[in-house]
Amino acid sequence: MLKNDLLLRAAKGETTERTPVWLMRQAGRILPEYRALRGRLSGFKELVETPALAAEVTIQPVDALDVDAAIIFSDILVVPEAMGLTYEMVEARGPLFPEVVKNAADVAKLRVADPEEHLGYVLEALRITKRELAGRVPLIGFAGAPWTILAYMVEGHGSKTFSKARRMLYQEPALAHQLLEKITVTTIAYLQAQVAAGADIVQIFDSWAGILPPAHYAEFSTAYINRISAALAPLVPVTVFAKGAWWAVEDFAHSPARTIGLDWNQSPRLVRQQVPGKTLQGNLDPCALYGTPSQVKAATEAMLAEFAGGPHIANLGHGVYPDTNPDNVKVFVETVKAWRG
Repeated sequence: MLKNDLLLRAAKGETTERTPVWLMRQAGRILPEYRALRGRLSGFKELVETPALAAEVTIQPVDALDVDAAIIFSDILVVPEAMGLTYEMVEARGPLFPEVVKNAADVAKLRVADPEEHLGYVLEALRITKRELAGRVPLIGFAGAPWTILAYMVEGHGSKTFSKARRMLYQEPALAHQLLEKITVTTIAYLQAQVAAGADIVQIFDSWAGILPPAHYAEFSTAYINRISAALAPLVPVTVFAKGAWWAVEDFAHSPARTIGLDWNQSPRLVRQQVPGKTLQGNLDPCALYGTPSQVKAATEAMLAEFAGGPHIANLGHGVYPDTNPDNVKVFVETVKAWRG
């Protein structure tokens, strides 16, 4: 039994005595404990692929920030690597795929990954974390949305436009669907294995949702996210975070996902009308944490007031930025915990 199950109850739409709070990218460079550990390692991937260390980093923000959930320390790009497309994490540049998907032969070479065989290190990290948490807070598992994974596999790196990936949707839509199908089947199995390993709730990150036009988003993203959500919803609550796709909120109104994540450009009051009955998550601007403590407190309270009228999980509108002062993150967390509307 969980000692603190606020997040799970909120995710299920239940009334809670206060708003639960966690932060995307809470396990990372904002914490000196994390920086000290990273400094002893060869790089990011060594940390992700060493279960005991990934578990240690996962728990650090629970200890340091007193958040209401832990999220497993990993990366969305472990999925394409498990499918046979290796990535590198280049300092100051981000992810890089030495090889990319260009044609049908490339898609055919990709495997539908077996979670235990190809992603066992993530599952072991979940098991260790679950044991070490000892029921203190829920453990969040996650994966990238199929469209976002395709974007990296075709483009090969981060991009402002992802024009190569988007070109595939126009020129070779059937090939895009073949690739999305393989990613989706892999992701469903992976998230189901995360639940079996101890995840209490899962989140689907569609980081590049906002670069697609609405019709393409419905065809090449929403349909696949809903399949994943339908497969996971009988097991645990599901959260969908489609960054930048404010116009796609109504696509998720009847989704099996229980919680809809909002970025900082979305209006919680409007979204409440668009997806009645859903739990909402978010959506403080990460840059608000650069303010003074009193400014952080005021911004957090203003954000909380906007979510009045339904279940809410407090978070940022994207991941916390690495140069954020941890003390201001604590102000954010403490303000949410003290809020009674």
